[in-house]
Amino acid sequence: MTGIPSTVGFAVMTVSDTRDSKTDKTGPWLREQITADGHAVIDHAIVPDHIPDIQSRLKSWIAHPDIHAIIATGGTGLTGRDVTPEACRPLFDKEMDGFAAVFHQVSFRSVGVSTIQSRAIAGIAGGTYIFAIPGSTGGCRDAWNHVLRDEFDRTHGPCNLVELIPRLTEQ
Repeated sequence: MTGIPSTVGFAVMTVSDTRDSKTDKTGPWLREQITADGHAVIDHAIVPDHIPDIQSRLKSWIAHPDIHAIIATGGTGLTGRDVTPEACRPLFDKEMDGFAAVFHQVSFRSVGVSTIQSRAIAGIAGGTYIFAIPGSTGGCRDAWNHVLRDEFDRTHGPCNLVELIPRLTEQ
């Protein structure tokens, strides 16, 4: 199929009021994994736990023609400051319910029933995939190593998210 990108472009957002470029562990780890797997990191940012700030950055990345997928790490827990799902959901054209189901299966193997404390979600907005995953190192590893890596491998079968990119905005 034509239009399938030869390289998937990603943006990585760390959502946190307490992390900075020196203390953020998950954002750099994700960027390293993404590039090691042959993709491009187009942009990255640390954004505070504030819905308008998260949405503003997401909207700018959704509009960027070279960004096919966004991974937001952090803000998916249960505390009052955890607002990443609330920031993402209104932007979704479609929610990817299967992502949360599979993520929780993987996470259960790592942390047991504590996986219920995560509100990891995913969806599509303006033809761009958005994944909101935990800000813990383990949660990021579970999401990338056991879910996203395969789905962004164009050779993964029987299907993968890469081959759908040209069709995400079909009417």
